Amino acid sequence: MTAAPTSTAVRLSAPAPPDDAADAPFDAVLPPGPPSPHPAWHRALFLALAALALVPAVSPAVALGVGAALGLTLGNPYEARSARASKGLLKACVVGLGFGMSLPAVLAVGRAGVVVTAAGIAFALGLGLLLGRLLRVEPVTGALVSGGTAICGGSAIAALGPALGAGAEAMGVSLATVFLLNGVALYVFPAVGHALDLSQHQFAVWAAVAIHDTSSVVGAAASYGSEALREATVLKLTRALWIVPLALGAALWRRRTAGGEVRVTVPWFIGLFALASAVVALFPAGAPVYTALVALAKQGLVLTLFLIGAGLSRATLRAVGVRPLAQGVLLWAAVAGASLAAVLAWA
Repeated sequence: MTAAPTSTAVRLSAPAPPDDAADAPFDAVLPPGPPSPHPAWHRALFLALAALALVPAVSPAVALGVGAALGLTLGNPYEARSARASKGLLKACVVGLGFGMSLPAVLAVGRAGVVVTAAGIAFALGLGLLLGRLLRVEPVTGALVSGGTAICGGSAIAALGPALGAGAEAMGVSLATVFLLNGVALYVFPAVGHALDLSQHQFAVWAAVAIHDTSSVVGAAASYGSEALREATVLKLTRALWIVPLALGAALWRRRTAGGEVRVTVPWFIGLFALASAVVALFPAGAPVYTALVALAKQGLVLTLFLIGAGLSRATLRAVGVRPLAQGVLLWAAVAGASLAAVLAWA
């Protein structure tokens, strides 16, 4: 075993673009990647269902369900490449939603949500690490599940993993755990919100604090109402900004314990969201164009959820251990319950 370096360099960088070769003709609409081993009819079915996700009548929940059904039965013929596409498409859609709010409104919602998101993150991290210890979850896996629940699901796990020196197994288990709970949230949260007659504002705060990934927050809020979508998006992005200080903190901790170079991914698309909102404030005459961009972003989100659902496989389900899943479920239930109680009392 070689000695660890005595110092650590922390690099801030955006993810590198893929450099695989394209596979035609079916692959022309997806990012580059290796040729698919699946038959032509399977690839054609995947692309046809993806195209249906662009029909306005298809809801986010339906798209996620259809994608998951395909992934769990026939499988995803473009698994790695659609995963890459969903990440890029999600960021583009979030930026597009920025054209639905002017910058002053974004700043007002963001300022109001700073304390809420900070309190929610502190509660989730503390409780998550405690549950991980009590359930004897492998420490790095427990930290990743806690960070993913507290901040931004898969994005937080992807940023924290390298900072903590996580191996492939820890990353896979934590991502699978958060992914499963995200899918449940997309169906459960709107149903609970309607049952409790939550206002658009109340639901936005609850979803933004208690749902893991941006995709599921935006998807659930979009199905609840336009006002909920606007507020939840801003609050969720405010929460996502905590990825950077948390990942840097983990990197410094690792430097003191093990050393090694660490890479931290910065969510640059949040700045583009703010820029889009600034354009709306500065050039109000472009309202018809902004309306079209927001509509396009909303439908793009539905396609994103189809791609995310198609990423669910039987192998993913097998990868989730009982203890990490128990930690994730208990933590998520506690965060969702506590935040809902706070929303009902004060929002």
